[in-house]
Amino acid sequence: MSDDDQTARPSSSDGTPEAAVGGAPVGPRPEEIRFFGTTWVDHSGHYALRRVGLAAGALAAAAAGCFVLRFGYQGLEIAQVGGFVNLLVVVMFAICSAIAFRKTWEGFVRRPDDPAREDSLRSLKMIGFVGSLLAYFFRCLVEAPGEKLRRAEYETARTRHEKRRGSRAGNPAARKKPKRK
Repeated sequence: MSDDDQTARPSSSDGTPEAAVGGAPVGPRPEEIRFFGTTWVDHSGHYALRRVGLAAGALAAAAAGCFVLRFGYQGLEIAQVGGFVNLLVVVMFAICSAIAFRKTWEGFVRRPDDPAREDSLRSLKMIGFVGSLLAYFFRCLVEAPGEKLRRAEYETARTRHEKRRGSRAGNPAARKKPKRK
């Protein structure tokens, strides 16, 4: 433990930490979402505009990615590698995009069970980037990607924090001692 962790925090006269008196909330803080920060909690800070902009950006990036893949396919046709290789490339990108879509969508709903397996699928998601971008686009139409998951975790943490705070007895030195007979 460092010296900073061991220093006493100032408190007000009623025993609440200074952070609570100063206006900053005491308790769990919401996890930030990329491009949204913590605006997903109360939908402030142009939240809807960010969702629309992000959805449009993800769709444009997916369209640009398809355009680049088309150039690659045309390159294979020019090289005359054969119908089997052309079919194999198309099927490979389709399968990788479908898997990337599914895994990205699942990542918005729940945390991965096995993070090591998720890391091993990273290259597959990179190949199927169009699927990931489309999942991002469709999720932005409903909510900020990952908002439902983080909101559930945040509400659970807040409930747990309130329960802990409510069960505390307060400052033991300030309690009245029972009178002995």
